[in-house]
Amino acid sequence: MAIEIERKFLVCDAGWREAVSRSTRMVQGYLVAEPGLTLRVRIAGEQAFLTLKGASRGIARAEYEYPVPVADAEAMLRDLACTALVEKVRHLVPVAGRVWEVDEFAGANAGLVLAELELEDERAAFVRPDWLGEEVSDDPRYFNARLARHPYRDW
Repeated sequence: MAIEIERKFLVCDAGWREAVSRSTRMVQGYLVAEPGLTLRVRIAGEQAFLTLKGASRGIARAEYEYPVPVADAEAMLRDLACTALVEKVRHLVPVAGRVWEVDEFAGANAGLVLAELELEDERAAFVRPDWLGEEVSDDPRYFNARLARHPYRDW
C-alpha cells in the first residue's frame, strides 16, 4: 500500500522565494470528497493525475496516484467534479537535503500560503526553515478537499 506521510505549515514570510527551484500552476477538483475518502483530479502544468486518498491517521494516509491524459482530466473537472476547483502555484524549495512544496493559492483561496513536506517516516527529523509558521497538519480546514468546499476567503 502507498502511504503519504506529510507535515503541513502556514508560511509566515516570503523568505522561501529566493530558494525556489521550480514552480508549477495547478488546478484540481474532487470527484469524491467524503470523510475517509477523496478522489482528486489534478492538472499540474502539462501533466494530469487521478489520486485516491484514504482517511488521515495522524500525518499519514493511504494514497494512490495515476497519470491520466490532460484532456480526460479537463473533461472530468468540467463534467464530474462535485466541488469547486482549487487553483494554486506549487513552488519547490530545497532546504537541507529535502524539498518543501510551497503552495500559493489563487481564486477563492487567494492569500493562503502553505508549506508541505513529505517524509519517509512519521518521526523523521527535518530542518525547520525560518519562514515556517504554525503547523496545521492536523487541522482539516487546510486540507485541499476542504478548501474546495469551504474556501479561505469565507473564513
